[in-house]
This record gives sequence, C-alpha cells and structure tokens, in this order.
Amino acid sequence: MNGDAEGRNGQGPILEFRKVSYRVRDQWVLRDITLAVDEGETLVLLGRSGAGKTTLLKMVNGLVSPTEGEVLFEGKATGRWDLIRLRRRIGYVIQEVGLFPHLTVEDNVELVPRLEEWTPEVRRSRVELLLNSVGLPPDQFAARYPRSLSGGQKQRVGVARALAADPPLLLLDEPFGALDPIMRLDLQRQFTILRQFFRKTAVFVTHDVREALTMATRIALLKEGRLQLVATPQDFLASQLEEARAFLACLDNLGGHDDAISSL
Repeated sequence: MNGDAEGRNGQGPILEFRKVSYRVRDQWVLRDITLAVDEGETLVLLGRSGAGKTTLLKMVNGLVSPTEGEVLFEGKATGRWDLIRLRRRIGYVIQEVGLFPHLTVEDNVELVPRLEEWTPEVRRSRVELLLNSVGLPPDQFAARYPRSLSGGQKQRVGVARALAADPPLLLLDEPFGALDPIMRLDLQRQFTILRQFFRKTAVFVTHDVREALTMATRIALLKEGRLQLVATPQDFLASQLEEARAFLACLDNLGGHDDAISSL
C-alpha cells in the first residue's frame, strides 16, 4: 500500500544517524551518534532517564533537528523532506497514546489513510485487518470512543493507527511503560508478532533492560548522550561494559536473568 521509497532504490539502511549531536543552550544532550538501522530489524534505544533516547527518536520524524550531523531516512536527510510527507511515512506510538477523544476507534485508526485519500473501501478493509490483528474485533470496538477503552485497549488502538498507512518505519517511545506488568508482557509479545507479520522496521525506546532483551534484534545503549554499545541481545548479555553490567544487574536483583536468557 505504501509507495516506493522516496530517497533510495532499496539500497543501504532505511535509517541512519551520521555524527549526530544535539545541544540545548550550553548543554549537550547527544554527542557524535553514528548508527544505522536495516530494514526489518527492531533497534531498541536503551538508557537511563536523560540519556538522550527520546531526543534521538524525535530526530527521525523531524520533531527535533540535529545541532550537528544529519539523520537520513530512506537515503535522504530528514531536513530535505517535506515534514508532512516524512511523518506520514513513519508510524509513531507514544506512552500517552494520543488518541483523538472526539473520534471513534475506526476514525482514529484510519486518520492517515483518509488524509492520503485512500478509498473508503480500502480504509475499511485496513481498519478491520488491523483491529483484528491487535485483538480488538471491529464489530465490538470500531464504533467506540477512547473514553470507553482501558489503557491496554487504547495502546492497541495506537499501534493499529501507527500501522494504518503501511509505513516502512515505526517509532515507539516507551509505549507500554504505563501498563501493568501482565498487560505489558502481552503487548510486547503481540507487537513482536505484528512487526514480523507486517514486516516492519522499528526503533523502540525503553529504560527497561528486560523489555530491550525481549523486543530487540539489536540494542543501542546510551549513556549521558553518547552511544556506548550496539549489540544483539545475546551479545549484550555477555558484555563486560560497565553500563551494560549495571542494567543487567537489575535483572539479577529481580531474579530475571535466567528468564531473559531463556526468552532469546
């Protein structure tokens, strides 16, 4: 449903950060980040609060512009994209969900396809597919309003909306952080299945190492605005880097280290 990539011909990574730095007044929030994301992978940005994870994520869809360096999406610097076009090609899911309260579930999900002038029949078919995929049967949920949904149901609608226009890239900023542990685990598993089914690339922000190990194909560890490590979950578990060991110690303290290993 989405068109051909606008800035590349199927070559190279879908997303690149090239020597990216960001400063607010005299304080550097990010310093010299170079990182590439290949199609089909889930890159998890892991770090403590204030490490720069969300700032780096927001650079992808133009909510923040680098002070130095550049971000490339589909081979073209984000500064050269029309921002509306850029954002319609990227699904975005945040912890607060951000559903429009005056719109039904169906209207929320089909918002971008409607703006893209998809036909009503195609929009309806897409909404039905996605609501079924996230466990919200359309005959029960399509006509409901966000105020009648639980937190987990709202987050499912948010994921469906992010997928609605078939974007090549998904950005997720701690999307499950406000949910209870059981619902959070359920949505983590469901999102992994959805991402694989729809063959999506994703960049996922979290400060939860268990979530990072569960969701990632690779983990990019940030500390104080600098990139410390890029590793697969297996290699992250074996890392002797001080910051990686600090996160892994959280698993040990919670008795979850063996569970994390067995889930990989």
